Amino acid sequence: MTVQDIARTAVMTAQRDQTTGNLATVMKEEDVGSVVVVEGRHPVGIVTDRDLTLHVVEPRADPADVTAEEVMTETPATIHTDAGVFEATAAMFEHAVRRMPIVDGEGNLTGIVTLDDLVVLLTDELDNLAGVIEAESPPY
Repeated sequence: MTVQDIARTAVMTAQRDQTTGNLATVMKEEDVGSVVVVEGRHPVGIVTDRDLTLHVVEPRADPADVTAEEVMTETPATIHTDAGVFEATAAMFEHAVRRMPIVDGEGNLTGIVTLDDLVVLLTDELDNLAGVIEAESPPY
């Protein structure tokens, strides 16, 4: 199974000059925890709800005056569309991130995979394994 198989393809994106107030509105309306900053179709940054808290809310900055570029993590860790799920978990661990934009061979954004997506997949797989164990176990 590849990351593209479990990816969210409706990725919220923004430009460097969009205000953090606008990003917060998008995150709320779309119920997401991050927005990928793009140039064309290439991810150049990522802004998370944590970034907004640490760089806008806590210092009490005006969200209309702070841009995505000012708070984004530049050059976000990405993963290729045909990378496996285990490769994704290893990359998330290596880069200490909960979200990874997915890119194709030209570096174009094609989706995003999150820690939550991987936990849901793992839970489904564990449920399947539990069913096998239950079916094969003697009654108690």
